[in-house]
Amino acid sequence: MKKILATLITFLLIFAYTTGFSTSPKKWTFLIFINGNNSLDSYGAYNIKQMEKIGSNDQMNVVVQWASYRARKSLRLLVEKSTDPSQVTSPILQDLGLVDMGDYHSLEDFIKWGVENFPAEHYFIEVWNHGSGWNKKRNSKDDVFSNDISSDDISGHSIKTTELGQVMSKVAKLIGHKVDIYGSDACLMSMIEVANEMSDSVNYFVGSEEVEPGRGWPYDDFLSQWTSISNAQPDQVTKILVDTYVKSYEEGGSSGDLLEVTLSAFDLTKVDDLNAAFNKLNTNILQLSASDRAKVLSIPAQRFAFDDYADLLDFTKNLSQISGIDPQNIANLQNAADKFIIANKTTQKYINAKGLSFWLPVIDRDYLNRSPRYNELKFNLNTHWSDTLRILFQGTKK
Repeated sequence: MKKILATLITFLLIFAYTTGFSTSPKKWTFLIFINGNNSLDSYGAYNIKQMEKIGSNDQMNVVVQWASYRARKSLRLLVEKSTDPSQVTSPILQDLGLVDMGDYHSLEDFIKWGVENFPAEHYFIEVWNHGSGWNKKRNSKDDVFSNDISSDDISGHSIKTTELGQVMSKVAKLIGHKVDIYGSDACLMSMIEVANEMSDSVNYFVGSEEVEPGRGWPYDDFLSQWTSISNAQPDQVTKILVDTYVKSYEEGGSSGDLLEVTLSAFDLTKVDDLNAAFNKLNTNILQLSASDRAKVLSIPAQRFAFDDYADLLDFTKNLSQISGIDPQNIANLQNAADKFIIANKTTQKYINAKGLSFWLPVIDRDYLNRSPRYNELKFNLNTHWSDTLRILFQGTKK
């Protein structure tokens, strides 16, 4: 009898949500786009089972679109608390079959469905997958192809940085205010170029400067601390995530892995001031003598898995070695960054990673291959950094 009753309740819950029924608004809806159509497939279930240790409650909806390469289908789940560590037990609200998770329309459709069926005062939208910042990933032949985030090995597609910004813009219009938090549980996404693309439609941003381990964020610890705070505000949530993520690798967590990681959070309402400060420094660079300009590209800076990604503040600090650089421009950029980067934590290896990376190619071939696409990014339109790089590389030629 208990099994029949449980089955009936689950059926009614699924029927309610899949026929357009909207629950009363909660404080938060956490929408997680898990693209397992690639080598990360097994970690999808791993992370959902972490979420199930906490689950949704009367203040929060935890909602997932979960694609699996092995299963060849995508499921939409309302994550509910479970004590079963062996399998995902949350109710399936929709079985979508095979979905191209590298198509930004799929992300847009999921968020629209989530907002309509799980209304809330605040929204945290997350993309879970491989990431490569704004850039293009090298293959074994040293050709390049677009990767950015959410690569789908079945379709061969991925979501471009500009498309990610377009999705957030549409979501902000849908919910009637800026998205409270956007986060990437993915590698290399904590870039000024990525942040600029969504700065008009998102308040807070979370991402990693470096690659992330396969098991990603510690959803159990994160959700446990988040839900322990009544009326948690968006900036608080991002700081909890940064803290629990880095701590989970410093201490090894349940897996015992001691890995080197970074994570940071941005207040995107401060991006205009940061861009303006960068612009002044950029102008200063262009005013340097030819001999001093030739030194800029060789300035040491914390680099990451893609060697053309550098930590902006570490680079800026070391740029002071060039006599023609005005110290006030460096101080202004640091001050603007201090307001923009509201949380940043790293393990010991990355103590020079201050939270925000940017594109600083090391060879002219990288610049030439990638600059046409870079020129379209909002950060470049705001700062003309690509023009400066072109001049700097021209100065290195004999």
